[in-house]
Amino acid sequence: MGFPTRCTTEFVIEGIEVTIISLIQSISELGVQKVKDEGISRLPSSSKLSYASIFPNISTAMGIAFDHAPERPENIDAILNGLDRYNPETTTVFQDYVSQQCEDRTYDCYANLALLKLYQFNPHLLRDEPVTNILTKALTVFPSPDFSLCAHLLPSYILSPPSSSNNPSSNPTPGDAPLSEAVQKLTILNNLLSGAKYREFWQTLDKDDLYADLIADVGGFEELMRVRIAVTVGQSCREVERGVLEGWLGLTGPPFEHFVREVCGWGVDDTRGAKGMIVIPINKENEAKGTVVKEDVKFEQFGRVIRRAYEQPA
Repeated sequence: MGFPTRCTTEFVIEGIEVTIISLIQSISELGVQKVKDEGISRLPSSSKLSYASIFPNISTAMGIAFDHAPERPENIDAILNGLDRYNPETTTVFQDYVSQQCEDRTYDCYANLALLKLYQFNPHLLRDEPVTNILTKALTVFPSPDFSLCAHLLPSYILSPPSSSNNPSSNPTPGDAPLSEAVQKLTILNNLLSGAKYREFWQTLDKDDLYADLIADVGGFEELMRVRIAVTVGQSCREVERGVLEGWLGLTGPPFEHFVREVCGWGVDDTRGAKGMIVIPINKENEAKGTVVKEDVKFEQFGRVIRRAYEQPA
């Protein structure tokens, strides 16, 4: 949502009528000037500015503004920064955009959340495939909270776990719908990623055919997941046993070595350990830095403590 272009408010203070005209418009102009002064090049195509574009340090994740998507088409950007984002007729536009993200390996959380919000306001327009594709795409940007943001916009009956009833003649209960089962499956993957259980993540992904159907529409899903896992490992480790990293990445043999050497730029030391060690170069995240804490305490500050030591007990 952008800034309103005009606002008029009248009120009385001690009998004096005061009229505030275009107050919010002035605030918007200040925001535009701030953007120009700081040299921020990304501006919405619409004349209205989003709060995150004016103040890029607000609502950011990993240094990127929450609504930032360099590959976003102009028509989608215009919808997101106007009132049409709440127009049910734009649902099909957002659905096509989700499919485009899956094919092009791009990601736009802001637009995906807008589609889920439209589903929330218009339950009759909800479609299973866009919902599962949005959640699957959200997995590819972990450890960001995008998956949780998307899941919390879904109806409660979809988030409910499947019932334990085995009677086929019984009426469907919340959690028994195909979409609910798919969401539960994806939630399991998200929980494994959140707990850094990467080996279990790949094992779970391979053991159920439903997962293959869920990730089929998302191009390069496994490659994207390996890159995200590698980024997380590179931020927290300096050396990793080869067997451990193979389980984390779900790769073995030549594909593993190609990914480690060519994609990640890490080294392989075959002389150490049972299978060798993977050496990760030093970066600002995994570098061990000593912290020196210095405090200046004057002797007068201990006067009361020393005086109490010589006082007689009551």
